Amino acid sequence: QVRLVESGGGSVQAGGSLRLSCVGSGFIFYNACLGWFRQAPGKELEAVACINKDGSFQYRDSVEGRFAIARIDMQNTLWLHMSALKPEDTAMYYCVEDFHLCTLEGSAWHRYRGESGTWGQGTQVTVSS
Repeated sequence: QVRLVESGGGSVQAGGSLRLSCVGSGFIFYNACLGWFRQAPGKELEAVACINKDGSFQYRDSVEGRFAIARIDMQNTLWLHMSALKPEDTAMYYCVEDFHLCTLEGSAWHRYRGESGTWGQGTQVTVSS
């Protein structure tokens, strides 16, 4: 059974940091394109970052320079390190396995809602002002 389990969410003040982790099982982790989506209350789902098996990556412009995505394939673990957090980063964050995240570019990547992916159950991040 393919499974992705997120952890590391919580509450933090603006300017603080959090590290999210995602552990995958039931698939060939090292061959997978992996990423993070988020959804804030009343807002659309959006891709945050992705990383391919070769280490190439892409970030949403609003998190560029503040978030870093990484993977440790030997541990079947995906990370999202979040720094300089802002209240607008408040959202449910989801770990996703989805090859489209590593093939789409530009506006298509930013519009993609992960319809073809395998999702974790999410971890909540709340940033207070």
